[in-house]
Amino acid sequence: MGIESSCDDTSAAIIHNGKVLSNIVANQEVHAKYGGVVPELASRAHQQNIVPVVQQAIHQAGITKKDLTAIAFTKGPGLMGSLLVGTSFAKSLALGLNIPLIDVNHMQAHILAHFIKEENGKIPPFPFLCLTISGGHTQIVKISKHFEMEILGETIDDAVGEAFDKSAKILGLPYPGGPLIDKYALQGNPKAFSFSKPKVGDLDFSFSGLKTGILYFIQRNLKENPNFIKENLEDICASIQHTIVEILMDKLKNAVKHTGIKEVAIAGGVSANSEIRKRLLLAEKHWNWNTYIPKFEYTTDNAAMIAITGYLKYLDNNYADVSVKAEARLKVTE
Repeated sequence: MGIESSCDDTSAAIIHNGKVLSNIVANQEVHAKYGGVVPELASRAHQQNIVPVVQQAIHQAGITKKDLTAIAFTKGPGLMGSLLVGTSFAKSLALGLNIPLIDVNHMQAHILAHFIKEENGKIPPFPFLCLTISGGHTQIVKISKHFEMEILGETIDDAVGEAFDKSAKILGLPYPGGPLIDKYALQGNPKAFSFSKPKVGDLDFSFSGLKTGILYFIQRNLKENPNFIKENLEDICASIQHTIVEILMDKLKNAVKHTGIKEVAIAGGVSANSEIRKRLLLAEKHWNWNTYIPKFEYTTDNAAMIAITGYLKYLDNNYADVSVKAEARLKVTE
């Protein structure tokens, strides 16, 4: 069983021999009116959700808790209050059932979700590159073995998911705004407006300057035309998305050039973005890459990715003991 509680989604999943039997996710809609995740509210909601979510995962998998052979849980990174709920529950359940406890790095789990066995699913061979993109992380990681990872490049300030959400907030769109930018962008012209790309190292990212540029662009145009956003929303969204995806693809191309590795995967919440998925598929044709794109349900935070990572650690007898602690900050290599 995998248990995920790093942010505002409470999730439990059952995996058997690498195949998902159930993957239950309870979302917390309470944060929408605050324009972002409120940590205290998130941890309270986890406490309310975790028992019914675990019960539902067991029921949907068609097993009983006595059939469980190990409990995997998210150790970090994430919101400390949220992590503590999942960590405490996992410890108690593993102790009560007298089965192994396995701690999982949330960022490794996003990457290793590619190893879930799916019908007609492609599993990347080692070594491969993974662009890990979410609300809190933007990294290019080289994966040589399941738990042998190296960060080749990362953001020096803000994450790409934050850039999407903050841009949406500037446009007056509700939280979470990233998926809404993607939705409106589908109807817009990506070349309607241009935004400057940050000048940083070959494999590193920066989004703070882009966010500032978008803010000034909107403020300037609203002064001239108070209806500017309303009249141009789809084109603005398409142009913002085009710029962000161009930045991501430029860095990926650099990583492939530097390493010679043409096996390229994406992971994390922003990997659900339709434009980045489309551009990766085009890269297979244009640059002869082999690309690996996760199913939508394995992009955002979910317990199936925790369970598969736990399963891979279980095969290596890599267990934790009850003294293990949640860690709010944790690198993908730790």
